[in-house]
Amino acid sequence: MKKTYRFDELPERVGQVLGTSDWITVDQRRIDLFAEATEDRQWIHVDPQRAAEGPFKTTIAHGFLTLSLLPEFGATAFEVTGTRMGVNYGLNRVRFTSPVPAGSRLRGHFKLLACDAIEGGVQLTCEVTVECEGMAKPVCIAESLGRRYH
Repeated sequence: MKKTYRFDELPERVGQVLGTSDWITVDQRRIDLFAEATEDRQWIHVDPQRAAEGPFKTTIAHGFLTLSLLPEFGATAFEVTGTRMGVNYGLNRVRFTSPVPAGSRLRGHFKLLACDAIEGGVQLTCEVTVECEGMAKPVCIAESLGRRYH
């Protein structure tokens, strides 16, 4: 369930979990479309027959595909009212800790690490832990930077 926060209450939320996203299915079609968009057509991602003989016994999602889902995870996890605009500012740290087999369902957990004043708004630093349904270990942990302007 999406949580809502007022812009002015963000500083008091540092150290807290802001929310958990909806599940997103990473099926072979999504993987293939990402491969075409990025021209990364490595067999481990796009060749189910060859991948069946590989280390994971199936195709796996690109790490950057998992990472590219962060904005959608964030959009379904929480919202900030009292802002006119939010932008992705970048990443401090990213680790792909486990493969994402085709057909997996993923969701993101957002913990607010910092809320720093910038001209016209705040910069939010969130630790995003991406979970794969049925797996004990996360598949990605990233420190994501976003800016919210009021």
